[in-house]
Amino acid sequence: MPEIQNNVEHQRKVYERWAPVYDRVYRGLLRDSHRTVAKLAAEAGRDILEVGVGTGLMLPYYPKQCRVTGVDLSEHMIAKAREKVAHDRLEHVIALHVMDAHRLDFADRSFDAVCLPFVVTLIPDPERAMDECARVLRPGGEIIIASKLGDGRGIQGAIEEAVAPLVHKVGWSSAFRISRISEWAERRGNFEVADIRRTFPNGFFKVMRLKHRPTSA
Repeated sequence: MPEIQNNVEHQRKVYERWAPVYDRVYRGLLRDSHRTVAKLAAEAGRDILEVGVGTGLMLPYYPKQCRVTGVDLSEHMIAKAREKVAHDRLEHVIALHVMDAHRLDFADRSFDAVCLPFVVTLIPDPERAMDECARVLRPGGEIIIASKLGDGRGIQGAIEEAVAPLVHKVGWSSAFRISRISEWAERRGNFEVADIRRTFPNGFFKVMRLKHRPTSA
């Protein structure tokens, strides 16, 4: 099957449609993964960047001592996130920006952790976005990814390929391989896969920790 391509305009249109109902559809489904990512990010350090913050579903799960910045491609999603921050008084969220993951407008070494909750499979050029995450990450920091990450094997792999065109229409991808992230880390040479955790429902979603290894001078 040929690979289904995402592009920036497709994602904008998808999330403009989804923004009004996103919370109702996904809050319960993604809660376990969101809690796991937020906890791991806080353990990595205080200053956290969330790429693909969406409507802000994960923002309440960060400990209050954190300083969280969120970015998203969709103005409609960011508007919902800002409403949530104001309504719930999420004072640990210090900024929310409309921003392309391929071009993060932050200085090098700005964050202790960079989170990508359910977005990496949707980015048109995920390796480029991961390079940007690495650039803004401080030495020894972590990139934490939550997603439906398949391995392409057996019956599950066949199902992932079969449903790929359908889930593409709602902004998701079922055919993205976990090996793609591992291979990126290997090519970089200064990241290692520290952990892969299975989350609700029944391990269907996964949380992946990439630990930066500072190079000696």
